[in-house]
Amino acid sequence: MNRALKQLRAGGGDAHDGFLVVGLLVAVMWVIEVVNALDSQRLDSDGIISRHLSGLPGILSAPFLHVSFAHLIGNTIPFLVLGFVIAFGGALQVIAVTVIVALISGLGTWLVAASGTDTIGASGVVFGYATFLMARGIFTRGVLQIAVGVLVAVVFGGALILSLVPHPGISWQGHLFGAIGGVIAARAVGSGKWKSRAPSANEGQTAT
Repeated sequence: MNRALKQLRAGGGDAHDGFLVVGLLVAVMWVIEVVNALDSQRLDSDGIISRHLSGLPGILSAPFLHVSFAHLIGNTIPFLVLGFVIAFGGALQVIAVTVIVALISGLGTWLVAASGTDTIGASGVVFGYATFLMARGIFTRGVLQIAVGVLVAVVFGGALILSLVPHPGISWQGHLFGAIGGVIAARAVGSGKWKSRAPSANEGQTAT
């Protein structure tokens, strides 16, 4: 466990592997949307059904489901851009940030959204990616991370603020808790170097 955490904070592996993980996640979204479109969008009902126990599994499926190809395209572009920046820290970092953000965004939505609301889409993860990159420099004090965070804030900050304003059919809850999840992820796994390093010989050999 300790070694795994140190690896995450050190970067988590090769950037190439991180790019592959981000690409794979997007590929899964597109395959699922093609299947969903061919099946009259029936998979849309498998999202996060707030405050219903049967809706909890939707926390895992919701980021991969979209109401239309337009919805998917709108999430794919920022997901790839932000995801590839995170991927410079390696595959483990991408996976850790994605899991933390998706769980916090999903659980927050399940708890706060109006009872019975069905929420789907990857925008919560997208905003979590954005706040991860914004907040990481606060914890690392690294010049590069701070510069990246400022750039991301300039490009995505306005959209993040506007996304918290309630709009019909838009889950501000998913955006809010996704953003919170990104900050938590920055504190948990982002407090390390931008690039990965090899583990030292005296590090423990424990693993999960």
